[in-house]
Amino acid sequence: MNYFEIMNKCLVELGYKQVNVFAELTKNDHLKLKNIINIINNTICRYDNWYFLMRKKQLELESGNTEIPNTIDGRIIKVMIDNQEYDYLINYEDFIGRTIPEKCFTVCGDKLIFPEFKNEKTISITYYTKNTAISADGTEKSMLEAETDTSLIPMPFVEPLLVYGSCMRLKANPQHVKFSYWYGMYKEALSDMRAQISISAKEMPLIKMHRK
Repeated sequence: MNYFEIMNKCLVELGYKQVNVFAELTKNDHLKLKNIINIINNTICRYDNWYFLMRKKQLELESGNTEIPNTIDGRIIKVMIDNQEYDYLINYEDFIGRTIPEKCFTVCGDKLIFPEFKNEKTISITYYTKNTAISADGTEKSMLEAETDTSLIPMPFVEPLLVYGSCMRLKANPQHVKFSYWYGMYKEALSDMRAQISISAKEMPLIKMHRK
């Protein structure tokens, strides 16, 4: 389900008139709804370590060099060199002008810093992407923008989560005639996603949406 389809689903739930083309979404409530859909999408994607956000990338470190540009677009989970895991050193300041300990790495600005190796090394990095959407051509992005963009949240969960969650947030009134229905459907979809796509039964992400 793409961005345009989600918008029209929301309009139906809200009792508004659907639009025929994306360019017609120019009214004040349309613009609010666009923003809210992205807020809900980003909140769900970034709140926990969902497997559908996990990515892998390989970087090359030249011999005698200790720094490479940090091109990882997200949060690093694991760094492997020669099939050995390297630990992350949080306080990089402690290692300025010093040798990084073996099997460790740190981050300074836009650089990844490693121990010095005599030979070129291939660094395998597993991470959670900070992107939350994907364009029709397969390019990941930080938010839904074009009508054919889709969320990284998998089907069939994306529709109820974004539609009911967005309608609930737009109205933000527990006294609204459909608020309890939207809230219930959102919670049910979130519960189903947590139960069905967690890698481990022990992994139970919790996302809260507070009523205003």
